[in-house]
Order: sequence, then C-alpha cells, then structure tokens
Amino acid sequence: MPESPHAVVLGVAQDGGHPHPGCRRPCCVGNRVTPHLTTCVAVVDGSEAWLLDAGPDLPRHLGRLADREARLAGVVLTHAHIGHYTGLMFLGREAMNTSALPVWAAPRMTAFLEENRPWNQLIADGNIDLRRIQGKIELSLDVSAETFPVPHRNEYSENLGICITGPAATLLYVPDTDGWDDWPTGIEEYVATVDIALLDGTFFDDAELPGRDMRSIAHPTVTDSLHRFSQIDAGDRRKIHFTHLNHSNPLLRSDSDEYTQVVRAGFAIASENQVFEL
Repeated sequence: MPESPHAVVLGVAQDGGHPHPGCRRPCCVGNRVTPHLTTCVAVVDGSEAWLLDAGPDLPRHLGRLADREARLAGVVLTHAHIGHYTGLMFLGREAMNTSALPVWAAPRMTAFLEENRPWNQLIADGNIDLRRIQGKIELSLDVSAETFPVPHRNEYSENLGICITGPAATLLYVPDTDGWDDWPTGIEEYVATVDIALLDGTFFDDAELPGRDMRSIAHPTVTDSLHRFSQIDAGDRRKIHFTHLNHSNPLLRSDSDEYTQVVRAGFAIASENQVFEL
C-alpha cells in the first residue's frame, strides 16, 4: 500500500451495481460475468480514509479499505441518487453505529437528509456530523477537496463534481452529469488543470438500452466523449478514466471490442482497486 496520500477506486458500476437487479441479459447472467461494485473512490492519507459518495455497496467498499488498514474518517457526497448516498444507512445503530462521522454535502442535499427519514435519524442519534459545504474541505494536513456544481437531474439535491488535491497530484471526480455541452465551462478546461479525471462513462452509446429513449437518461455517452476529447492533447486524454458504468456497458468487460477501442484512442477505463498517487 502506498505510504503517501492516494486515491483508491472502490467501485466502478452505476447505481444498480453489476450484475444488475432483474437483468437476465448476457451482460448480467452467466459464468463469464465479473461482478462490479457501485461507483466509489476513497481518499487515503495514512490510516484514515474519506469516501467520495456512499452507495449501497458501502460494506464491501469498507471491506476493501480494511484490507488496506484504513479506517473511515468521513464522506463527501455528490448528490441524492441511490448509488451515491444510500450507503449512509449502514452508519446507523442497526449496523456500524458510528459517532459523529463527518458527512459533507451541498445545501439542498443537506436539507434532504435533515428533512427525511431515516436519514435524519442518523443526525438525531449522533451517528453523523452533517456539514454543509462552504468552500474548501480540509480532509487532512496534506489533502483537500473542492466541489463545484455539475448539471444533472436535480430532483432532490444539487449534483457536485469533486476535485481532490494532494501534495503530488490532483484528481477530478465527476461520476454523474448531463451532456458535456450543458457545462457552462468546458470540461476540457477542468481536465487540463488536474492529473487524473474520473468521468461519467455510464453508457457506451445510444443503442445500449433497446426500447428506452436515451434522451430521458441524461448522460454523455462514451462514444460522444471520445469524439469530443479526440481534439485535446494526448497527455490530457491519458488522464481520463471512465467510471460509473451501467451494467449494459461493454466497457465492464476488458475483452470487449469497445474496451479496446477506448484504450487505442488514448483513454482509460477505471478499474476496481486501482490506486492513484495524490
């Protein structure tokens, strides 16, 4: 395990995980299916770790942290979709019964947790110390987090991107977003200023979910991203790692033609237990 601050990819799947509940297609059924946990990144400094999002696979995410002898020191939430916050339930008295664990969230996300059960029970019982994000979050002496608004379906809360800064590198985490054209500032400008960019790769292309209107599921497809980012410097392309992959996404299989296409174009796909120095 690296001794210096680092980030660990604990999961790469979209909110439903992989295999996906109820899916009987070849992507989720059969001996060749390799399971993947819901998207989550841990920022580790020494024996402490902070999660970027807390999804339904939280117990397994924490199991991977335990293997690295790192204990949970806090959570930074991006938004109120089930793959990103429902793991908070494991912090309550029925499970971990944590004590004043720092949980940072944007104003609407904070209000959502304060006003709705069972989440407000975590606050009342002192399991979490809910903190409204106000500027830079100092996670440790050497690592900080800064958040910024990201366009997405904001039914219950805002949606955030997170930039982690360590002594040696910076990491951008944007697991959920509408199309890149909806950003007021080009995503390319963000990528240019960091060393690693974990970006929304939910769907590979528009043909991935037969019978569904993909316009109603706002995400940039990987094929759209490849076309857009083909214009940027090769060094910036190498920073980009696609994550938050839907169960139908062929990028979950390293032996797929689509996986090879992405790698040959100079990009990467995030993998579980992957480590980035910070």
